[in-house]
Formats: sequence, C-alpha cells, structure tokens
Amino acid sequence: MLVALLAAAIPTAGPAHAAVPDQYGFAYLDNPTPPPGYVPDPSRQWGSWASPSTNPVKVDQIGLGSYVVHFPQIASRQGIAHTTAVNRVPHWCQIAGWQPVGSGEDVYVNCYLPSGAPDNSSFTVLFTTSTGAPSTRTGSYGYVHSDISGAVLTQYNSAGAVNSVSKGATGIWKVWLPSLGVSTFAGNLQVTAVDPKQGARCKVSDWVPGASGQTVEVACHNASNAPYDTQWTLSYAYQRAVHGPAFPPKSFGHLWYNGSLPPLTNYNSSGATNTLGGSGAPFAVTMPSVAVPSDTAQATAFGKGPEYCGFPTPWGRTSGTVQLSVSCYGPGGKAVKAPFFTAYTSAF
Repeated sequence: MLVALLAAAIPTAGPAHAAVPDQYGFAYLDNPTPPPGYVPDPSRQWGSWASPSTNPVKVDQIGLGSYVVHFPQIASRQGIAHTTAVNRVPHWCQIAGWQPVGSGEDVYVNCYLPSGAPDNSSFTVLFTTSTGAPSTRTGSYGYVHSDISGAVLTQYNSAGAVNSVSKGATGIWKVWLPSLGVSTFAGNLQVTAVDPKQGARCKVSDWVPGASGQTVEVACHNASNAPYDTQWTLSYAYQRAVHGPAFPPKSFGHLWYNGSLPPLTNYNSSGATNTLGGSGAPFAVTMPSVAVPSDTAQATAFGKGPEYCGFPTPWGRTSGTVQLSVSCYGPGGKAVKAPFFTAYTSAF
C-alpha cells in the first residue's frame, strides 16, 4: 500500500495562487504509542484549514514505529513532507509517503533504531504545498520531491523558475534551485528520506550558493551506513519560515552550524541573534523573541558521512525565547559533534 502512495504523490496541474504556501499543516507526536485517533500536543500543531484549534490533527499507529498523521482539509497530490525524530535515545524518522484522503492529507511516518529496526518514537512532521508567485516578495523559497533516478515528482520555486535534479553515484544527487537565495551562504535547508520499504537517512552533503541560484548535494544512507538510493524531499528557505511563508508568521528562525555560524544562515525574524552552545551532545540553540505557540521545528544533518540529527527533547519556550536541543549521531548511534541545519516556526 505504501509503495502506491509514492505514485499518488506525483503532482497534477493546479491554479496559480498569490499566497505561499497554498496549504500546510504541522504537528508534534508527543506519545510514541498513541491510542487510535490520538490528538497530539495542541500547542505544537497547526495548519491552514479552517479552525485548526477545534479541528485538530490526529495520529494513528499502524505498526511498530509506523504512523499515519491525518491533516484535515488540505488534500493535495503536490507538496512535500519533512519529519524529525524527537527521542532521548538515538532514532531517526522518515517519510513513507503521503496522499489525499477525502478532504484531508495523510502523511505516513516510519521511525527506526540505529540498527535499522523499526521502533516507536516521537517526531515532528510538516506537510506543505505551494503554487504561483508569493504575495510577499521578502526572501525566497523552493522545494523538490525527487525519485531515485533524479526525476522531479513535485517542485516549487518562488521566483517562478524550475528546479531540477541530476543523479550522481549511489546515494548522491545534485539539486539546482535557480533564482533563489543570494551569492553567499544564506537561508536554511531541510532534507528528508522518503522510503516505505526500509530505513533510509538523507542529508545535505554540500551546498554551493551563487548569484543565479543554489546548488545543493543530497546524500542518502541506509541503516548499515552505506550509500543508498531512495526518494527524498528538500526545501530551501531564505528569510522565510520552513514551510514557505514570510510575515506572517512574524515569529520564526533558523540556524546552520558548519563549524561556524555563517551570518546570513543564522536568521531570526525579530531581529535578535540566535546563539549556539553545548558540547554537541547535544547542541543548545537559542532563538530569542520568537517563541509563540503553536509552533514546530525540523533538523537535518550536513556533511559527507552517514551522520544524522534529531531532537532529544521537544523545544522549550521561556519568556519568548525558544530553546532547541539538537543531537547528532554516527554509526551505531554514537553521539557526534556533526554540522546541522535547524529551523523553527510559529503559526503566527
């Protein structure tokens, strides 16, 4: 069934819209063994449908480490999904597929131990879809859902250009995002594996900014830490929230750690400065003046190796400040001080 979902995600033509995104939803599954029809943490879920506070996201567990997230009233065959594990013990989560069901959108999430064995875990999940030119010209935004061969299944580019993907060696793809960003490192990237068959982890392995667009290399590995061909999603946001919009929401931020903190990749919509602390096991990311529930966050590893990253705990909020813990792991689930991207956004 889940294999068929990937085919269902192939986009169909749709009308142009002035708003970006057209539709979106996010949630945090705070109970890794939810009862049927479970409503996850209300302060960490929201969406673009009518009355999200009274018409919530629901989650069903369909197997060990396997879940379906039901987003109301945002049915689409386009768009992309991201997920990040939230667990004190090394885990990763990936997308198994998504499809419209009636008026809603079902997103399937699978979670794994470092061995590749399925296991229950909390996670964040985001679905978003965009078309047309943005009504707010601030920054830029784009995404890609690629199949194994590098064929683009769905894509969006706020500049109206067409994103493309080329296949390299096993587990390697090169993404071209024309007319997005600027000529230096600026913005944020998120990448998620899409695979219903087995455990897979995808990340940003290289990034080359340019005045005419962004070149991004995506690398994917299996549970044995070997390069692996799978589908994946990638999103890029410059002065925009992780799901595409800019102002609103007025409260969002992102940060890239690559051994340093490149200034234009360390963004806070309030004008405050994000900071990075901790030893790397975990890192401590602080984003002042943007903590507004309902909210969500994502994390993605950066680098050539098989390392992956997640959140050991859900983000905290203190006097308007967001505290994000980011843990990264190498082979066998060993904690490592790896480079990463993280992004936070409120709904407002």
